[in-house]
Amino acid sequence: MLVVQKYGGTSVGDLDRIENVANRVAKARDEGKDLVVVVSAMSGETNKLISYAEHFSKNPAKKEMDMLLSSGERVTAALLSIALQAKGYDAVAMTGRQAGIVTDDLHTYARIEKIDPTAMQKAIGEGKIVIVAGFQGVNKDGSVTTLGRGGSDLSAVALAGALHADQCEIYSDVDGIYTTDPRIEPKAKKLDTISYDEMLELSSLGAKVLQNRSVELAKKLGVKLYAKSSFTENEGTLITEESDNMEEVLVSGVVLDKNQARVTLRGVSDRPGIAAEIFTKLADENINVDMIIQNVGTDGKTNLGFTVPQSELENAKRVVESFDHDIEGADYDENVCKVSVVGVGMKSHSGVAAKAFNALAGNNINIQMISTSEIKVSMIIDEKYGELAIRTLHDAYELDK
Repeated sequence: MLVVQKYGGTSVGDLDRIENVANRVAKARDEGKDLVVVVSAMSGETNKLISYAEHFSKNPAKKEMDMLLSSGERVTAALLSIALQAKGYDAVAMTGRQAGIVTDDLHTYARIEKIDPTAMQKAIGEGKIVIVAGFQGVNKDGSVTTLGRGGSDLSAVALAGALHADQCEIYSDVDGIYTTDPRIEPKAKKLDTISYDEMLELSSLGAKVLQNRSVELAKKLGVKLYAKSSFTENEGTLITEESDNMEEVLVSGVVLDKNQARVTLRGVSDRPGIAAEIFTKLADENINVDMIIQNVGTDGKTNLGFTVPQSELENAKRVVESFDHDIEGADYDENVCKVSVVGVGMKSHSGVAAKAFNALAGNNINIQMISTSEIKVSMIIDEKYGELAIRTLHDAYELDK
């Protein structure tokens, strides 16, 4: 049985934790498993390296940043390999390049184009435990590239696909996927299984356990994905293909995203193409627009509202101000949040959205904007009601049952 394991920054946060990971890997090896282990940088290491670069420049070259940031994962890979060798296990550390990961040329946010697993397969065939530095690869020119936030998850899933591994286990400080954040709602329950699509929605809506690009890739490659904790022996959560019995469950989870800002444009010229111009310009600045509402126009003017991540609001303001003749005024509100209800059961059950609206209304929580998909309902509300809304929705759908 070939298993790819990935350990995040908190799991390898210091030497004692790397020792703990070495013990877990050794135990899996003793059970007869062939192993490829992908590691992140020790927690805090990447931020430390960024601060070193910013000491010299506030806008360092992305190519040099990739060279710098990729070193964090290489340190962890080498240390874990050394720890395993000290326990008598044959282990070998590999960089992204040595593992055969080839990416495009987009430095600091590269996409994996192909993987040549030959070197890893040779090492596995020789009975070695392969330790791979996550979050990195090389482009066709041989320059080091990094995969962006959560890139080690992506490395692990891609390697599992290339090696046709039996499963991919993502280890962090959380022991699986919960119906909501247990810090907000102590009654949150851990899920045994969840579909790729539900996990994708939860990840993109603010759940931090798995990075959505890695879930998307797992679905595409058909990789069985487990979310587990490196600090417990709990089973974790399996992320897999949707099955009929999943549809019996109306809602799988509710999630809160506080990184939201609402933009309201007043007196927008009501002419064909104006919305396309505004949103094209936002897209050109890599501003991620989420919900959009446009009112019916009167007297040649209309109002247009949309949401963006708070971190991109200043850029959005600059884009809006460039339309000085087409927009009479704009309001910006950072005191909002997004609460979302997710579940594949929505496809076959009616009344899910109505239940959410009634539950929030019962707590005098006003909904400002609504967005839906086949398996999701998202609502923008005042930020001060965010946690109350999550507890209310968790109760309404009886997710603690």
